[in-house]
This record gives sequence, C-alpha cells and structure tokens, in this order.
Amino acid sequence: MTFRYSLASLILLGLAGCATTGEADFATQANNSQNIAIQQLDERVEQTPRALGSHQAPNRITDLINVPELEQYLTTAFANNPSLQQSIVALKIAYAQEGISFADQLPTLTAGFSSEKTEGSNESYNADLTVSWELDVWQRLSDVTAASQKDVAANQANLQNATNLLAANIMRGWLEISVNQQLLDIEQRRLAILENNETLVLERYQVGLGTLEELDNAKTNTASTRATVAQYQENLAQSKRSLLLLTGELNAPVTDIQVAADFPQILNPLDSMSVQDLSGRPDLQQAFFNIEAESLRTDAAYKAMLPSFSLSASLKDMAETPSEALFANPLWTALGQISAPLFQGGKLKANAEIAELTTEQSYWAYQETLLTAVNEVENAIGQESALAQQQQHLSTSLTSAKRSVVSYEEKYRQGLVDIFDLLTVQRQAYDVEAQLTNTTYQRLLNRIDLGLALGLGVNA
Repeated sequence: MTFRYSLASLILLGLAGCATTGEADFATQANNSQNIAIQQLDERVEQTPRALGSHQAPNRITDLINVPELEQYLTTAFANNPSLQQSIVALKIAYAQEGISFADQLPTLTAGFSSEKTEGSNESYNADLTVSWELDVWQRLSDVTAASQKDVAANQANLQNATNLLAANIMRGWLEISVNQQLLDIEQRRLAILENNETLVLERYQVGLGTLEELDNAKTNTASTRATVAQYQENLAQSKRSLLLLTGELNAPVTDIQVAADFPQILNPLDSMSVQDLSGRPDLQQAFFNIEAESLRTDAAYKAMLPSFSLSASLKDMAETPSEALFANPLWTALGQISAPLFQGGKLKANAEIAELTTEQSYWAYQETLLTAVNEVENAIGQESALAQQQQHLSTSLTSAKRSVVSYEEKYRQGLVDIFDLLTVQRQAYDVEAQLTNTTYQRLLNRIDLGLALGLGVNA
C-alpha cells in the first residue's frame, strides 16, 4: 500500500514538473533589459551639459511649468475629459474581473426548490442545499487570481499614463496659445509698418516722387500680410478651442482663456536630477505587468492538465407539503472527488502553448516599449541641445536685423535707399523674430516631452 501511494506521489510530482517546464522567465529578461537600458542612459545623460544655477528637482510633469492659471484647466480636465474617464472605467472593470477570479477559490453554495405532480399520486416537493469546493492543490486558481491582480496593476499604470499625457497636452495647449498670440502680434506689427509704408509711397507717388511699381509692391505686401494676420487670428481661436476640448467643457467661451504675452518658464527636466530612471514610466510598468499576468496564465494553463480535487456536501429533503420539504427531516451526503483529463483532442496542450506564446508576445511588446522610451529620451536630450544653439544664433541674428532696420530707415529718409531695400530688411527682421518665437516654442515643448520620456507624471 505504501509503495502504491509513493508511486502515485511520484507520478503527480512528475506531472507538476511537466506543467511548469519549457517556459522562459520573460519577466526576469525584461527586468534585465531595463537595467541595461537605464545604465546606458545614465552614461548618456552624464555627458550632457546642464544649465547653470540650482533648481528644485521636478518630481511631477506639472513642476516643469509654474503657471497658477493653468491649474484650473488641469483640475477640470482630470474630472471631465472623456478619454481619461474611459481609462477610469477600464480600471473599475479590471477590479470587477479580479473579484470574479477570486470568487472561484471560495466554496459555492446553491439552493433549489421544486415541485412535482404525477397522475395518480399526490404532489411532492423537493428541496436541496449543496456546498461544493475545488481544492486548489496545484495553485492553479491562485495563479488565475494573481494574473487578474496583475491586470489591475496594468490598468492602473494605463490610467496613470493617460493622466500624464492629458496633463502634458494641457501644458502643450497653453504654450500653443502663447505662441499663436506672439506670432499674431508680430504680424500685426509688420502690418502696421507696411500700412505706414504704403501711405508714404502713395503720398510720394501723388507728388511725382515715386513710381507706380513702388505703389503696387507696397499694396501687395500689405494685402499679403493682412491675409496672414487673418490666418493667425483663426489659429489662435483654434488653439483655445483645442484647450477647452481637452478639459471636456465645450460650452465655455474661448474669450475666457487669458494667456500671458510671453512664454512661461519651463524647467529642463535634466537640471538638478542626478539619476535618470525609466522605471517611472507608466507604459513600461503596464508592459511589465502584462508579462507577469501572461506568465501566471501560462502556469495555470499547464496546471489545468493535472488532476483536480473537489469536495461537495448536500442536504436534500422530499415531502408532500412545502413546509415539510424545507429540511424538516433532511438527508445529507458528502462526496470527495478526484478527476484528471485523459483525452480532449489536444485542447489543453494547445491552450498552454497559446498562453506561453502570448507571454512571449508580451515580452517583445515590452522590448518595443523600452526601445521607444530610450529613443524618446535620447532624441529629447539631443533636441534640447540643438534648439538651444538655434535659439542663441537666432537671438544674435534678430539683434543684427533690428540694427539694420534702424539704419535703413535713416537712409530711406535721406533718400540713399529706395522703398524696396527698406521693405526687404523689415521683412527679414520680422521673419527672424517669428523664427525665434517658433524655436523657443519648440524648445519648451521638447522639455515637456523630455519630462514625459523620463517618467515624470502627476499624482494619480
């Protein structure tokens, strides 16, 4: 008898071993890949020149920009943005699914009551109460529950990612309004000068000092700039509507949005940050939790091939009246059962293979997310340096262009240059100013992108 039990134990242990072999530890591989990527990124960041001065290390994406008026839009967006609300509902669904998987580990209790009438006999009533419980010997049900918990964690990371992106988009929208206002101001100042030049050319033409070609050229430049002003006015209105769209409140008037004429200060996320760590990125966290969830489902799929153990107990009663049938004199039964799948056409094995391949697929999805994260950080760091140089050169160019405009205006009043030369240097000055404004805008946007790439977010 002892030998028989020992042999059965060895068989069961062998089955358990077969149910867990052949699966690669993708979670460990993913963790190693992330550590290597972070180490290489640290070396890359250490070689990046930092800005002078001391700033408080930003812990959140909203720490990068200090605009008190922006807080109300962030608060409204977090409460009303439809996309974010969908992510919140998805998290609630994940919690409910976790509850379903946890319930499978608990005993079930069912009750029944029925009546039966047969010709030639009295009506009879039957009542039964049954308790059943599957013993989780191989921890299969525990693996399923743990996988559901990882799904919850993945949905939490997804919600955090959606919240971070929403906050970043609100900040981008604020900057877009600012840049459109500044570009509109530049074009309106350009238009004012062109209109003044057109008036002067018309007066010179009327007294015979100018030519018709000069007058037509002045009118052409003025009309073209008016068209540009009209376009910039619409761009400004659209940027305000886009910001309201992110907040989820379309009924609010765009005139309520008041943005300062100058760009707000946006800190460089690299300043005063000694260690860069991608582990704070919610998309990486979500991808890693997906690997762990699928690994647990793979374990559960292999364990489904093993024998299952269940216990059940029931109370039954039959009587001629309903009151007597409610367990007045019940009979009880208890049953212990062991069952093992012998042949299902390869279904269980195929399910296990699919689960294992799904885990591998999640691993490669994580690798793709990690590569994208590293690439985003490196691109943003490179852009910060390149845009800083462009900004410096354009500032120098704008200073020279303004001096040139003053010089040509003086020469034009003295009759040393014609109107075409003056219009050319004026146009160059405004073009450089607009280019500098756009470059500054792109640099500030890049700092927001860099903050997101490094894993800065908001408090969920």
